[in-house]
Amino acid sequence: MSLSKRKQNYVNALAAAGCTSPVSRQDLIAACENTGIYTCPPSWITQDSTRKAGRGLYDLPELDFASPKEALTPAPAPTACAPVPAVAPQGAVESVPAVSASFAMGMTGGERATLIPPCFDAYVAWGHFSDVEKIVRSRSFYPIFVTGLSGNGKTLMVEQVCAKLKRECYRVNITRQTDEDDLLGGFRLINGNTVWCDGPVVAAMKNGGVLLLDEIDLGSANMMCLQPVLEGKGVFLKKIGQWVTPAAGFTVFATANTKGKGSDDGRFVGTGIMNEAMLDRFPVTLEQPYATKATEKKILKKAGCTDAEFSEHLTAWADIIRKSFYEGAVDEVISTRRLVDIVNANIIFNDKAKSISMCLARFDDETKEAFMSLYGKVDADLQTGTDESVFETETTNDNKCPF
Repeated sequence: MSLSKRKQNYVNALAAAGCTSPVSRQDLIAACENTGIYTCPPSWITQDSTRKAGRGLYDLPELDFASPKEALTPAPAPTACAPVPAVAPQGAVESVPAVSASFAMGMTGGERATLIPPCFDAYVAWGHFSDVEKIVRSRSFYPIFVTGLSGNGKTLMVEQVCAKLKRECYRVNITRQTDEDDLLGGFRLINGNTVWCDGPVVAAMKNGGVLLLDEIDLGSANMMCLQPVLEGKGVFLKKIGQWVTPAAGFTVFATANTKGKGSDDGRFVGTGIMNEAMLDRFPVTLEQPYATKATEKKILKKAGCTDAEFSEHLTAWADIIRKSFYEGAVDEVISTRRLVDIVNANIIFNDKAKSISMCLARFDDETKEAFMSLYGKVDADLQTGTDESVFETETTNDNKCPF
């Protein structure tokens, strides 16, 4: 495929950042922020169905022919990693300095980016927030597995605890392609020299940071390289013959939409059955449901919803759908994230019906129309533009949809 100059520059920037196909959405966002070529992930990648390789993953074969040296973003300074000596002294292990924070997190450029997450002013602490805070504050090594349906704030909770306590958070989004080289580190070619660079896991261990393994159930058997890390004893970097002992404060959080047993209903495509030995190394599993109506109303208020009646209707509507989902009456669910999306859309368009409709467009037509119809019953004053008779269908099972 022949690319325009702008597109080629973007691909070169991705290559310079060490990305390989398939690329994650996070890689695309980072390239946008670091180069300014695009303000958001380009549609010629994200909207091309032939490029989709999984959830948040996109095939980009053009990376194989990219020219990293021609990227607009400068390459990392040579001091970011330490050259590995050709011959190490007999019986001794050469110490290799930790990679700079910016390089360890897959960022390019000479600036050192802070790994302390920014405080999110609209965040509402709820659920297991206090439990996570106690663990991080204790600076104890205590791996935690956080599970729950999508869009209920699992990742944000861990990040905001780190923001509150001013702790570095090394977030790694796991995919089927994630391997030992991505996690622990590997050799990189920088300015003509082959050097060893620590991965985010090793960087977090050396700096006593919080390691956040996001969507861990999307990983493959390659994740087993983390076994010694999850035991808190340290890890041996066999490629350079170095033993790394975790500094005080290092701990691990893993988030997932499943409990590591796969997704039977197909909702979370790509998730697999995790190795039992790895799961057993997480002493505690925190189950995070969706927030209560009262909490969600606080979240929507902080998100900018000044209409208390609208907030009440949205949360009541979502609550009915979730109860139906848990009972097996419907196959889709409205997440907290989806409610916030509706509020944000309404702030922009000042049209409640349009905002709800636009944010429901990701569902199939039948589900979208049924959800719109239900909202019309919850909020009788809103004209949804739907004909409820269209949705009257007969069912013969016991799990009849309540709307």
